[in-house]
Amino acid sequence: MKRNILLLGSNGQVGWELHRAFVPFGQITIVPRNALAPGNESLLDSIFQELKPAIVLNAAAYTAVDTAESEIEMARFLNSEIPARLAHLTKSTDGLLVDYSTDYVFNGQKAEPYIENDETMPINQYGLTKLEGLKAIQSSGCRHLVFRVSWVYSSRRKNFLKTMLHLASTRDGLNIIDDQLGVPTSARWIAQMTAQTVGLLDRDIGSEGLYNLTPAGQTTWFGFANEIFRQAREIGFELKLGEDAAIPIPTSQYPTPAARPKNSRLCNDKVSAQFGIEIPAWETFVPLVLNELFEQRN
Repeated sequence: MKRNILLLGSNGQVGWELHRAFVPFGQITIVPRNALAPGNESLLDSIFQELKPAIVLNAAAYTAVDTAESEIEMARFLNSEIPARLAHLTKSTDGLLVDYSTDYVFNGQKAEPYIENDETMPINQYGLTKLEGLKAIQSSGCRHLVFRVSWVYSSRRKNFLKTMLHLASTRDGLNIIDDQLGVPTSARWIAQMTAQTVGLLDRDIGSEGLYNLTPAGQTTWFGFANEIFRQAREIGFELKLGEDAAIPIPTSQYPTPAARPKNSRLCNDKVSAQFGIEIPAWETFVPLVLNELFEQRN
């Protein structure tokens, strides 16, 4: 059944992958960036009135974690006000709103991975504004799927994997944080799992709501970086960085404007059980992205 689908944030890591993943679902309309500018809410309203979308995919967000500390108004507009508006409009058309939350809604003090209904306590403005957006969606009464993700990377845009690959190609030494735990999550896998769960909802399997969506396992930024370097060498990347040249450091030695949670691990048991999804190890997706980048270079 072909339906009208709205996609916001199509140029981002997740948005670009969502465009590919949802082609079989219907006619995709990309919401222009100017519709997400303050004062242009009427443009978003008119798009909904014209298309009455069955599925709304919101991958638009203010994701510059450190800059959000000083640009709080813009972060709140994109991460809180826009999702609230989308929830209102989606309810009016009886559509399904898909949105993405973040591990940064937690303070990182829990010893175990976080589950969906754990108490939220953001320690930076990015996490605070994303939490406001999540609460607005949940209280709107609209049909929704919200996926809480962490440490997102892909072959597009700026992200940790691409930064580490660049630095390892140009430097002979690196200091990398080794006391923050999390789960690297491929943007392509996020999009694929989003499409799979939406498809299952179409067949009345599963339920709407909030789900953690990360691969299996855990690591630190230092561990993630070393896996990137190891697999990059196997693929054929020429790295200036020696195999044992990366040095683990504590967060205290790399101060940033925004505080980061020490524990960003998200328990994925709920999404696995509810939708029958087999959760692969996070390391599985690293070579897929590296291969894309390698092909782009050659």
